[in-house]
Amino acid sequence: MTPGAPAEPARQEAELVARAAAGDRTAFAALVQAHQGYLRKLLGRVCRGDQGRADDLAQEAFVRAWRALPKFRGEARFRTWLTRLAYSALAAERPALPRVDEPPPDLDAHGDFAPAVDWRIDLDRAMTVLSEPQRHALLLCYGADLSHAEAALVLGWPLGTLKTQVLRAKARLRVQLQAWEPTP
Repeated sequence: MTPGAPAEPARQEAELVARAAAGDRTAFAALVQAHQGYLRKLLGRVCRGDQGRADDLAQEAFVRAWRALPKFRGEARFRTWLTRLAYSALAAERPALPRVDEPPPDLDAHGDFAPAVDWRIDLDRAMTVLSEPQRHALLLCYGADLSHAEAALVLGWPLGTLKTQVLRAKARLRVQLQAWEPTP
């Protein structure tokens, strides 16, 4: 590969996007196949395990993508753009994403979570103490593997706001997951 040349998968995806934008349903089906697992998994986490709702949102995002593909300018990765469409579908079903200055939800009656054997269970429980903006910021940056700039674009936030929410979320998770810290 020559320096500065796009990687083969990126070039192939760009070709699929161009063909789909021109109305090629087979190319669009290939894009759906390539991204539906990612989008369903992400939305499953956003919807706190309600996979039916997540699937509906993913389907709506793909419908929106099909309709809007001729307008896709390629300024962001296709995956980032698709994630933005999914978040638009999510916002359309409820009034708005919570403001970033809203206080986080209260902890359970004991103000803590009981220790669990499985890291995943503890992480899912710890995520519940985050505010919605903090959860979305973490899910996009770490769960969806988007850059901070891409996640900010998806959420419609300034980059600094996204970074602040990620830092706050990580600090809260650090406190909630102290039991998993290795002992010296």
